[in-house]
Amino acid sequence: MEYFAQQMINGVTLGSVYGLIAIGYTMVYGIIGMINFAHGDIFMVSSFISLITFIALLSFGITWIPLVLIVSMAMTAVDGWTVERLAYRPLRASFRLAPLITAIGMSIVLQNYVQIVQGARVKTLPPII
Repeated sequence: MEYFAQQMINGVTLGSVYGLIAIGYTMVYGIIGMINFAHGDIFMVSSFISLITFIALLSFGITWIPLVLIVSMAMTAVDGWTVERLAYRPLRASFRLAPLITAIGMSIVLQNYVQIVQGARVKTLPPII
């Protein structure tokens, strides 16, 4: 029964993450009319920011989760603003394919950035139950 409960929690969590990413893709496409391939990678960077913030606050004995969320959202907003400013804004008036190619490029840059900073190993969390 413990195994089933853990797998249920894992499934609901993963489904929620997929739902958030899908809503983000839908909103971005609806607003700017372009698929942003770097959207999932910004989500990945946000997850790593949350993990690093939680571990850093835990070392000080602070376990208040809303603080982790506030810091993570603020740093992710800065990250998204920087990506938009550096990669997408200069291409606003260009032809339609340029921002799409840039989005793929930003996706590759963000993936490699996280791989360099965090390492290429799998990071697992201990089971809750």
